[in-house]
Amino acid sequence: RFRCKVAKKRRKRAMNYSLGFPDLSRELSISPKQSLEAVVSYFRSKHLEADSPVRAIHHQPAAEGTFADIPALVDGKLRAALEKRGIARLYSHQAEAFDQIQAGKHVVIVTPTASGKTLCYNLPVLNLLMRDEGARAMYLFPTKALAEDQLHEFQRAVEEMGSEIRAFTYDGDTPQDARRAIRQRANVVLTNPDMLHSGILPHHTKWARYFENLRYIVIDELHYYRGVYGSHLANLLRRLKRICEFYNSKPQFICCSATIANPRELAEALTGEPFELVERNGAPRGEKFFIFYNPPVVNRQLGIRRSYIAETRRMALKFIENNLQTLVFANNRLATEVLVKYLKDACDRGPIPSETVRGYRGGYLPRERREIEQSLRDGKIRAVVATNALELGIDIGSLDAVVMAGYAGTIASSWQRAGRAGRRQGTSAAVLVASSAPLDQYIVEHPDYFFGSSPEHAYINPENLEILLAHLKCAAFELP
Repeated sequence: RFRCKVAKKRRKRAMNYSLGFPDLSRELSISPKQSLEAVVSYFRSKHLEADSPVRAIHHQPAAEGTFADIPALVDGKLRAALEKRGIARLYSHQAEAFDQIQAGKHVVIVTPTASGKTLCYNLPVLNLLMRDEGARAMYLFPTKALAEDQLHEFQRAVEEMGSEIRAFTYDGDTPQDARRAIRQRANVVLTNPDMLHSGILPHHTKWARYFENLRYIVIDELHYYRGVYGSHLANLLRRLKRICEFYNSKPQFICCSATIANPRELAEALTGEPFELVERNGAPRGEKFFIFYNPPVVNRQLGIRRSYIAETRRMALKFIENNLQTLVFANNRLATEVLVKYLKDACDRGPIPSETVRGYRGGYLPRERREIEQSLRDGKIRAVVATNALELGIDIGSLDAVVMAGYAGTIASSWQRAGRAGRRQGTSAAVLVASSAPLDQYIVEHPDYFFGSSPEHAYINPENLEILLAHLKCAAFELP
């Protein structure tokens, strides 16, 4: 019993140990109503100290947006629905994408997080469906959660127009009795590559009417499809184009991606079609601070640093205690659950209800994930600890801060995670807490490499025999 008490005291002391990093609320007397700049100024003061754990603070200033008039080809009802939502003009990249799509070209749009890429493909698709009720479109998303989120966005636009356009998700969660109705009635089907491979293409005869009228194929989060996964998708799209050709249709591709070094080359490699690139971002951008934090060394002989999980908890609490809505990213499910437990325990000891801290990862029930996303948008949740499941473009409203437990592995993914904060053009902050892994240590100690380098190239190899032969067998089954 005595040993248990001692261990409990040690754990508590370790969790509350300030590491020479005084408590913000005491040092600055920050009230919940004070701004994020007060928290950032604290990190700035620490950055000036010798051997500071704050290794870099990158300031990204706010930028004004560039706008263009809504094109004359846009249907009147659709124009009225946009104006009802406060969209009197489009961002310049949205207007450029619409013009290129109307010209019949395959388009890939590459702009930062929260720059309105959804409207880039929803606008031409809705405009077509207002003119041609028999037309069909397919939306491909890497995850079911993202498809569900985009379905709500699409249906809201349809309701505001007072239209009869029908859109449905078609994935593993779709009830069997609803699938036949979707095949026959849906104007827009939102699905994922796995369902396209196993649930649609092998049964294309049931989808004959849909494929005969398929006009647009939208591929969102294009940067996600690289390596082996992207090589599989490239062969899957070959099979899809083959089915479309069988039904005398030639759909147009619209791709959207976060920032990568070779978006056009990736889109062309995936689809086998020539693409027009839209990359000049016209959306306004809020002020952002990107902070690199390296946990202090506790044993110089062995090179051991303080736990990056415990440091992530401390960084997150600094924002949470100051009434700033925070998203914490962990690189695996175990770290996610550990951080949720740590943050909930810390909140239980203070005035913040532990119910305002939630976890989010694959394995949660779809209903539970939707409830968390809605609570984030409504501001009912103070903090969410997530895996890369929230890295993609799911609408979770306006966040103030992002804390990353360890380097995401790529520059592109790190910027994607950091971009989840400040989605409503407000000031935001992102903190990268480095682990002891060599790659993390290199990144955090060489900030010029991270902030000065372009994002990584995305490569695929559809001709890999292991991948190609498997898809050849599938294609032979679909159309002998």
